[in-house]
Amino acid sequence: MLKVIELFASDTPNGKKISIMLEEINFPYKVTSVDLSKGDQFKEEFIKISPFSKIPVIKDSENSKNIFGSGAILIYLAERSQKFYDQKNKSNIDQWLMAQMGLVGPLIGQYHSFYRFNKGKSKYGEERYFKITKDLYKNLNDRLSVSKYLAGENYTIADIATWPWIARHQWHDIGLNKYRDLCKWYETISEREAVIKGYNFMGGGKIPKP
Repeated sequence: MLKVIELFASDTPNGKKISIMLEEINFPYKVTSVDLSKGDQFKEEFIKISPFSKIPVIKDSENSKNIFGSGAILIYLAERSQKFYDQKNKSNIDQWLMAQMGLVGPLIGQYHSFYRFNKGKSKYGEERYFKITKDLYKNLNDRLSVSKYLAGENYTIADIATWPWIARHQWHDIGLNKYRDLCKWYETISEREAVIKGYNFMGGGKIPKP
């Protein structure tokens, strides 16, 4: 029997990536909340396992490993479970996973910072990251107009990584329904039992409708 994996996270897209993955692969896990608003991420004990003071982190006691960084954790869990990371399609999966890590997450995250949490403080910041977020929606929609999932015909860790950011579409005031193929992809993934459970891993509620 697998030992319980400890997930250090908060109720954010990066946290949800890992809870969804753990549900998808059916690995037992427990959640240790990291309260970002109280600065838990800067505590000495947390920095020992997360040198950049970022969530998520997992402790896998069975293999005596601590893994930080959501992309690295997804790859680790995918390789350990041998799910959602087809080695024959690895290069495509890696590209779309890295696109999420380097573009979708950080840039939409900046939009959240300016538009959601600091609205009215920087017109330039709000307008810049609104345009970038809108462009990212189009980029993803264009890809999904020719591919069922981001890396091809199968659901992979690239989708698991990207979906929670689009799950905050209500914050973006862009209109997910305007992007037919992105919306279809979002709804298809939203119906997965593991996604429903993983999304609500900290009691965050139901998945937002398009």
